[in-house]
Amino acid sequence: MPTSMPDIANHTTAQTEGTLDWVGMSNIEMPFMVASKGQAERMVSAYVDAFVNLKEPQAKGIHMSRLYLLLDELSSNNVLNYQSLVTLLDGFISSHQDLSDNAKVTIAFDYHLRRKSLISGKLGWKAYPVTLTGRLDKGVLDIELAIDVRYSSTCPCSAALARQLIQKAFTDKFTSEQNISKETVHEWLGSTEGIVATPHSQRSVAEVKVKLNKSISDFPITDLVDLIESALQTPVQAAVKREDEQEFARLNGQNLMFCEDAARRLQHAMNLAAEFDDFWLRVNHLESLHAHDAVSVTTKGITGGYQP
Repeated sequence: MPTSMPDIANHTTAQTEGTLDWVGMSNIEMPFMVASKGQAERMVSAYVDAFVNLKEPQAKGIHMSRLYLLLDELSSNNVLNYQSLVTLLDGFISSHQDLSDNAKVTIAFDYHLRRKSLISGKLGWKAYPVTLTGRLDKGVLDIELAIDVRYSSTCPCSAALARQLIQKAFTDKFTSEQNISKETVHEWLGSTEGIVATPHSQRSVAEVKVKLNKSISDFPITDLVDLIESALQTPVQAAVKREDEQEFARLNGQNLMFCEDAARRLQHAMNLAAEFDDFWLRVNHLESLHAHDAVSVTTKGITGGYQP
C-alpha cells in the first residue's frame, strides 16, 4: 500500500512548455459579509472567479485548492472590505511562490438596499448587481467597483410628437368655439379625448465601473447608487402608492432623456466624485419603440485609464 498520495502538480513537468496568463477557477459559490460605507455589514451570496498567472514554463499547474481555501478563510472568518481584498490577492501570490506574480479575483453579488418611495414614504427592497474586481500585477494594485442601476427614460422626441398631437386635438375640438371657459378646457384635458397621445418611456440600465483609490476602507456601494440615481432623477421604484406613481410620471416628464443626455448627466456627476480615480459608464435604453437598444458609452478620459 502506498504511504503517500501522488502530487502530480509538484512532481511532474508540463507536457508542452509555456507561460499562461491566467489559471484558476470560476463561478465559485460562496457567502461573504460585505462592508459598505454607511451601512451595517451584511451577508451576500456571491459568485467568485479566482486566478493567478503561471509564469514558470515547465510547471505542470497551479495549486487551485490554495486559492479556494484563502477564499473560504475570508468567507468564514473575515469581512470583505478594501483591505481584506488586498490581503486576499497577496495570499494568492504568496501561496504560489515561484509560480505566479499576478493575481485576480472577481466577486459578483446582488446588494439589497431599502429605498423610500417618492411621496408616500413606503419602504421597499431594491437589488443592485455589484461586481468587485481586484488585481495585483507585479505589485501594482487595482481595485474596481462595478454596479448596475435601473431607471426610467422618456424619449424627448416622442414627448414633442405627443404634445403636437394634443395641440391638434385641441384645435380640432375648439376651433369653432368663440369663447372657451377654463372649466371646459380643464375637463377636456382630463379626458382621453384631450390627452390623445403619450410619449414612450422604457426601463433603462446604467452600468458604471469605478477605480477605487487607497483612501477607501469600506466599499462605497450606497454612495455610488445615490450619485447615479440623483443624477438621473428617475430610478425605478419598489413600494408604490398612487401618489408615488403620479410623482414618477411627473419626474419622467421633467427629465426627458436620450441615451446621450443620460450619459452626460452621469459623466458630469462622476467627474465631481473625489473618491474615484477613474470611471467607465454605459447607459442602455431598452427601447419600447424599437426592437433594439439605444446605448451611450463614456469614460473619465484620463491617460492610461479606461477605454470606451
